[in-house]
Amino acid sequence: MAGTAQTIKRLFTPGWWVTTRCLLRYKAKVSPRAEVELTDLLHMGKGTVVGSYSKLKCSEGPLEIGEGVLIGTHCFISSHPGGVTIGDHSMLGPFASVLGNDYRYDRLDIPVSQQPKSSKGVVIGKGVWIGAGVVVLDGANIGDGAIVTPNSVVSGRVKANTVVQGNPARPLFVRRP
Repeated sequence: MAGTAQTIKRLFTPGWWVTTRCLLRYKAKVSPRAEVELTDLLHMGKGTVVGSYSKLKCSEGPLEIGEGVLIGTHCFISSHPGGVTIGDHSMLGPFASVLGNDYRYDRLDIPVSQQPKSSKGVVIGKGVWIGAGVVVLDGANIGDGAIVTPNSVVSGRVKANTVVQGNPARPLFVRRP
C-alpha cells in the first residue's frame, strides 16, 4: 500500500476495530492501545497477546507470529521484504524491538538516510524469551528455546537453548534438560 494511503488508514482505524478483527480472524488478543497494521502480510497464531502501545509494522514485508506468542508493552516490530518470523510460545519483554531492515551505507557521497534499504529478515524460534529492551537487528536468527537477557543486541545467529547477553550478544551458557 502506498505510504500516504497507509498513513490515512492508520489514522482512521480505531483501536477497538483492530482488537476485534484480530480476535475474530486470528483468535489473538491485541490491546486497543496497540498499533497493528492489518495487511495481507500479517499472520498471528491463536492465543497471541499484543500489549499496550506496541507497534507491529508489516506493510512492506511478511510478519509471521506463531501461536501463544506474548508481546509485551511498548514493543516495536518492523517487517520488510526479508520478513520477520516469531515461533510459537515465544515472549518479547517490554520495549523490545525487532527490526527487519537495514540501510546501506557504502556510498560516502549520499547520506545514509537516502541510500537504499536492505532486508535479510529475522527468525526467532519457538519458545524464545526476549528480555526487556532487547534489540534484534536485521539478519538475526535466534534458535528454539534461547534466552536473550535484557538490553542485549542480537545481530547474528544464536544457537538453540543458549542464553546470551550484551552488546553484541554473546553466549553465557547452554540450557540443558
